Amino acid sequence: MEMTKRLLFLDDIRYPVEAYHYTRQDIFLRKDWHIVRNYEQFVSRILEKGLPDMISFDHDLAEVHYLQPGSGEYTEKTGYDCAKWLVEYCMDHHLDLPEFYCHSMNPVGKENIESLLKNFKNL
Repeated sequence: MEMTKRLLFLDDIRYPVEAYHYTRQDIFLRKDWHIVRNYEQFVSRILEKGLPDMISFDHDLAEVHYLQPGSGEYTEKTGYDCAKWLVEYCMDHHLDLPEFYCHSMNPVGKENIESLLKNFKNL
């Protein structure tokens, strides 16, 4: 009996089947994704359930990313923040990075997430 993969889908508004429509990745047709909508849910889920087998990342996790006045910092955490947290979590616990995909439609955000995770994986 094959264990089913534990799948984590990070996106503030979309559902996995919607990501399928523009990525054409069959994995997004699966019904067993666990959906998290923001940074807090992402961190909580992994702390409670452990690393999933695969994570799909969106970058923009709010309609608008508000800059904090004078700081140049965003108040809403992005998928990139989640990816950074994931890398630190894996390093701290001596874990391998789960499989990952980035379904974000933000090309710069997507590249940033993929670069961060690929660089960590290649260490």
